[in-house]
Amino acid sequence: MSQTDKPLLILDQHFRTRDELFHPDDYRELLSLCNVIGGADRPMERSMLEALLPRAAFLVAAHPRLSRGDLVTAGNLKAIIEVSGTFRTGLDYEYCFDRGVEVLSCAPGFQFSVAEMTLGLLLSGARGIVSEHENFRKGQENWLGENAGSDFTLYNQDIGFIGFGAIARETARLLAPFSPRIKAYDPWLSESGFDDPSVQFCNLDRLVASSRCIVVAAAPTDENFQLLGTNAIRKMKPGTLVIVISRSHLVDFEALIAAAHDQHIRVATDVFPQEPVLPDDAVRQLDNIILSPHRAAAVEGGRHPIGRMIVHDIRNTLDGTSGRHLQPATPARIHNIIRAPMIAETGAQ
Repeated sequence: MSQTDKPLLILDQHFRTRDELFHPDDYRELLSLCNVIGGADRPMERSMLEALLPRAAFLVAAHPRLSRGDLVTAGNLKAIIEVSGTFRTGLDYEYCFDRGVEVLSCAPGFQFSVAEMTLGLLLSGARGIVSEHENFRKGQENWLGENAGSDFTLYNQDIGFIGFGAIARETARLLAPFSPRIKAYDPWLSESGFDDPSVQFCNLDRLVASSRCIVVAAAPTDENFQLLGTNAIRKMKPGTLVIVISRSHLVDFEALIAAAHDQHIRVATDVFPQEPVLPDDAVRQLDNIILSPHRAAAVEGGRHPIGRMIVHDIRNTLDGTSGRHLQPATPARIHNIIRAPMIAETGAQ
């Protein structure tokens, strides 16, 4: 079959790069399935996109922006795949649902590299690896653990997740050898009937009051803006370690940093309300916080699972086979889609 006889796939992945998303083997497989147009590491001209839409079977884009009028012209469209990491405004989801056009998110593709970073932050924060490294550089190290009473083990520990999606579940899997007691606050997942006997679902108040470590891993929505606010932070036990790995949108960042400054809690964060963080931002001077510049997925091949999932789901679509590795949009998910502009991504997700 020649390339022109294959279904047309528009690849408009910028701000991502093509090589960032696809391992060479996966990209070759994609080319065997589809006639791929685009893939340059720059935005596709809108006029080119509009010209291609009537023939396109698939659109892969960092931020798909298609009105109802655009979708009416795209009569052959089978699926739209976003590769920024979350469902965004600018797409007529309702029309897609009515017409049977699948909308898929690459969010599950981050689960491995981001979960690995989450585990690293948990271990570093619990065992004081970063703080003791800094003490050593100053000549103030605590030999043989002297005065290390604030450190704690992850073994048999109470660990709570705010949001229990793919990243949280993969993190919990990595934590399994430590035999932790896992709690999760995720109303959407609880209501969907998800069941895992190793996880205890509970309300937010119980989770923050009973967890030694709290991992903020939920996707941002209008409804969870600053979900982890002043009241919730006050209910945390002294010395609680808070890991912010998804978006700063979910926490009252000023209150979180103030609590770390007051030595009430420890914080490790990969995301910030403003990125890059300003050179004179006070957060840079705090001793009770581990700072990571939005790089949880920024590891060689860290985003290649996205490309692998894209190829899998496109093959299944063409074969008429059910089962998706990417995250399908549903009316319930899109109902809570975040309306505020997202931080321009330069790192983790």
